[in-house]
Amino acid sequence: MTPLGQERAVAAFRAALDSGQLHHAWLLAGPKGVGKGTFARAAALRVLAEAAGPPVDVPGLDVPADHRIARLIEAGSHPDFRLVKREAHETGANKGELRRGITIDQIRKLQELFHAAPALSDWRVAVIDCMDELEPQAQQSLLKLLEEPPAKCLLLLVSHVPGRLLPTIRSRCRRLDFAPLGDETLDTILAHQQPDLSAAARSKLIGLAAGSADRALAFAELDLAPLADEALVILQRGDPDNSRRSRLASALALKAARPRYTAFLDIVPPLIAAEARRSEGARRQRALAAYDQARETSVIAPRLSLDPAATVFALGTLLASVGD
Repeated sequence: MTPLGQERAVAAFRAALDSGQLHHAWLLAGPKGVGKGTFARAAALRVLAEAAGPPVDVPGLDVPADHRIARLIEAGSHPDFRLVKREAHETGANKGELRRGITIDQIRKLQELFHAAPALSDWRVAVIDCMDELEPQAQQSLLKLLEEPPAKCLLLLVSHVPGRLLPTIRSRCRRLDFAPLGDETLDTILAHQQPDLSAAARSKLIGLAAGSADRALAFAELDLAPLADEALVILQRGDPDNSRRSRLASALALKAARPRYTAFLDIVPPLIAAEARRSEGARRQRALAAYDQARETSVIAPRLSLDPAATVFALGTLLASVGD
């Protein structure tokens, strides 16, 4: 399915595909939740479907669901396609939990695919979703594939933070940038996915989502509006007796509240950024400083397994610093 709101990216890829000069590696860069993964899967399907036939006569990246290649990919049985993402532990105490990153063994298996003869056409395609989760050794292994790509191979590499990738990886890819989604696109997605939401509720979620459909949908499912309202009060009025941030910390500290805690990490930086845009002078400077710290905290807290209560209280303190 062609992703909504990313027409420029779709047009750029189609132009390269139609010219017959498709670059072997594309770095799909942009914020999380704006359609990069959807684009990558759709582009992979389109390339393989056009290569194997029958001909595809629809615009964009769409392929009819009854196309034989679409059915194979939907079933996970296309021999010339791989989707690489974090896998779960198969044994041990962490059995069933996702690994911390994409391993070198996964990339080695990808190399085996690209060096084997294709089965259904002359193309082999892989999607890595996402590159930011590659372990260091896996990045080095992928680099070898990028340096000496076999003919008729396509890599679609999703990255939310491309600046963290090895410069040598970035330099060997054609970069395709994905912008945050516009309000109208987000409203269309929310109305389709959450038909019971009122227009006012959708508008509120759009204001929190920072252009990300994934965020907007997650916030709707987790009923984050009350948490966002509390954070806004702290942001605009401060929290002189620590009571509001303490309540937030207590509410999000329980294990059962982990999904809402994770989502709360995502909503704080956009709230502060919006306040910075509305403010002037010293308040604006405080908001900008708080935004940088909140964004860093939101990124490192899950990676380092920081204590949720302490993390939420620290974010509350950053919110309160803007209103001081």
